[in-house]
Amino acid sequence: MKTTSSPVERIIVALDFPDSRGAERLLKQLEGIPCYMKVGMELFYAAGPQFVVRLKEAGYNVFLDLKLHDIPNTVKGGSASVTRLGVDMFNVHAAGGRAMMEAAREGVEQAMSGRAGAAKPLLIGVTQLTSTSQPVLNDEIGIAGPIEEAVLRYAAMAKQSGLDGVVASPLEVTRIKERCGDSFATVTPGIRPAGSAIGDQSRVMTPQEAFAQGTDYIVIGRPVTGAADPRQALEQIVESITV
Repeated sequence: MKTTSSPVERIIVALDFPDSRGAERLLKQLEGIPCYMKVGMELFYAAGPQFVVRLKEAGYNVFLDLKLHDIPNTVKGGSASVTRLGVDMFNVHAAGGRAMMEAAREGVEQAMSGRAGAAKPLLIGVTQLTSTSQPVLNDEIGIAGPIEEAVLRYAAMAKQSGLDGVVASPLEVTRIKERCGDSFATVTPGIRPAGSAIGDQSRVMTPQEAFAQGTDYIVIGRPVTGAADPRQALEQIVESITV
């Protein structure tokens, strides 16, 4: 697993903006803080691949959060394209099944061929969204049993498919590590500093709690991007996990 030793480099700030202008304003406010940056579908669809290139040129690690989910051949091609873009991490939906996840891995390997010296991106499987509650899982998605068991099943399948880790809520990190090993990366959204509004998340923890569970990366959006002073908000989070 490609990992980092500095706590701030394990914080992924979600650039959840409708266009590049808002994202650029935040980048200016956070200048000099070497955190990861996450580009999701809203920003990517508005600003395109060139915004990812801009982040890489500025020296950021980039998590491209597009949650690829399609037939295996299509996901293979999408994974190859994303890899050639130079991102450091991207994800696919584990619900697509083993053949799809294996195809994603093959797409990465295909794109890495002939790129001597280039860093291979972390390929991460999405287990269950942190907005998914127990009733939604059982009654709407149609998966029986507890959320944790569904997450663990997807995590094990992702590992068997050759993925580097999974996206999961911080509540499931300990059992994922027990089942899949410490080197299997966990990326945890649903992070809310103490006193922050939960919003549309159902399964949350503070940054300190998430790292105490053993997670490798935490994803933080609105507590930073929606703060009156985003830099101060991020600095407080960094301080809370380094004391």
